[in-house]
Amino acid sequence: MMTLMLLDYASVLVFALSGALVASRAQLDIVGFFFIACLTAVGGGTLRDLLLDRNPVFWVGDPTPLAIACTAALIVFFTAHLLESRYKVLLWLDALALAIAVAAGAGVAQALDQSAGIVIVMGVATGTLGGLMRDVVCNEVPLVLKQGELYVTAAFAGAGAALVAAALTPHPLAPILACMITCFALRAGSLLFGWRLPVYKARPPRM
Repeated sequence: MMTLMLLDYASVLVFALSGALVASRAQLDIVGFFFIACLTAVGGGTLRDLLLDRNPVFWVGDPTPLAIACTAALIVFFTAHLLESRYKVLLWLDALALAIAVAAGAGVAQALDQSAGIVIVMGVATGTLGGLMRDVVCNEVPLVLKQGELYVTAAFAGAGAALVAAALTPHPLAPILACMITCFALRAGSLLFGWRLPVYKARPPRM
């Protein structure tokens, strides 16, 4: 369980940094930075814990994640102006956070002996919903809904890789590493090489 806790902490840190960068793009005050960073950092994990009936929710039982998120927000508040392209940094921070959070979500579900379907759903939910909340609140186009980009697909594949790795080897780190590598590789490929899924294109109705 210590490994899962560290994954949650890492996910909180990186997602909080991404949330604070979005807050900087929206030109919010310091309280706004704290709010968006915390919302992004704990949003997905909160829903995961509520759905899995984990009591208490991870940041309620241990407020350290909130302290991590607020510290990250404070750092970004004073340093964001130094970045040449905040959006590019945001994309890569979000990709890293996605990989870590999906591994954390899938790992928690596996530790609770949930079925394969629930493991995948919890991995995807933990990885995507915090960023979705961040973008909606800040009136940004949600990264999770960018046309054709590998985002939810990367999360889904990462959680699936965790299941495969758990079936192939008893080593406790294997599912985590398989999940993170698969998820990040697909998301990075989408950002670097334009990997896309086909998108629906409307056609005129037949007469």
